Amino acid sequence: MGYFQDTGVLLLYGMTALLWIKADRSFIFVLLCTVVLSCGEYFFERRLTKILGCVVFAGTSFFIPELVVFYPVMEYVLLKEKIRVAALTGVITGGILLTGNTHLQNGMLLNFAFGCLLAVLLERKTEKYDKMDREFRKTIDEGEEKTLLLAEKNRALIEKQNYEIYAATLRERNRIAREIHDNVGHVLSRTILLTGAAKALNKDQNLDPILNGLDDSLNSAMDSIRSSVHDLHDEAINLQEELKRIIRDFKYCKVELEYDASDKMDSSTKHCYVCVVKEALSNIMKYSGATYVKITVREHPALYQLCVEDNGRGGTGNMDKNTGIGLKNMQDRVQALNGTLRIEGEKGFRIFAMIPKEMP
Repeated sequence: MGYFQDTGVLLLYGMTALLWIKADRSFIFVLLCTVVLSCGEYFFERRLTKILGCVVFAGTSFFIPELVVFYPVMEYVLLKEKIRVAALTGVITGGILLTGNTHLQNGMLLNFAFGCLLAVLLERKTEKYDKMDREFRKTIDEGEEKTLLLAEKNRALIEKQNYEIYAATLRERNRIAREIHDNVGHVLSRTILLTGAAKALNKDQNLDPILNGLDDSLNSAMDSIRSSVHDLHDEAINLQEELKRIIRDFKYCKVELEYDASDKMDSSTKHCYVCVVKEALSNIMKYSGATYVKITVREHPALYQLCVEDNGRGGTGNMDKNTGIGLKNMQDRVQALNGTLRIEGEKGFRIFAMIPKEMP
């Protein structure tokens, strides 16, 4: 908008020439030519085209001297394009044309000089404003970029913190399960054995109901502890860490893990995926001849997806014949969770296991 404001001011200033010349057809033609020049110089992108427009405008002024009154517009265009030598040449040419034309000479030379000065001042003002606007926009863009980067870092930090809390919670559950199993479980086992020995050695029939009740209570407590320990252990499985452990123990070839799932996966799905990965790696080691394996765990809005793929020989014929039980076990585990198992043997061996999420 600064360009049109400046050229508009210069056009209005050029019209002060009506104090010295008449508003005839020539002047109207000159005004229209100047408007075309200012608009064309704005919309044309090529610098050469802009220069040619100014050359044509200046050349026409030798045949229509009234164009000189709007030379400040041409000077402004040239200054904006950083063609200062051409702008200075235009000023000198305009001065020569005014000096040699007695019809335009009277009072116009000073008016022309002030118009050229005004063009320089407007161009400098607009250039300064544009520079400040560019710096302002750059500052805003950098601020927005830093805000986005900071938000991304905060999100990553929160995810890492949540994962560490989740992992610490699972470790604590495993520790509690071990403590219950090693301490309380052993004490109860010893007490049950002692109660059994007491029942065997007891000869007083009056104590039989008491000993039998004690034995039943201790066995019931042991069953409850076993169930609690198993539940704690099942809930304490960290699928990502478990897969990393399996990969570390797998020395046959390189294995890459891509894990993109939340920590809200249910324990049955985790157990299923662990078993599928173990069986798949076992088959790869026995029959595939692969040198690279990729394991992908991905969470989708409605399901979890596991993919185990390699770059080996592929084909499922040998595996169906020799490891049918293993493949069938994988399929049974996935289907028990209402999932689907797909096996492909083209361009390497590939297993897809998709299990739907449990609906609340």
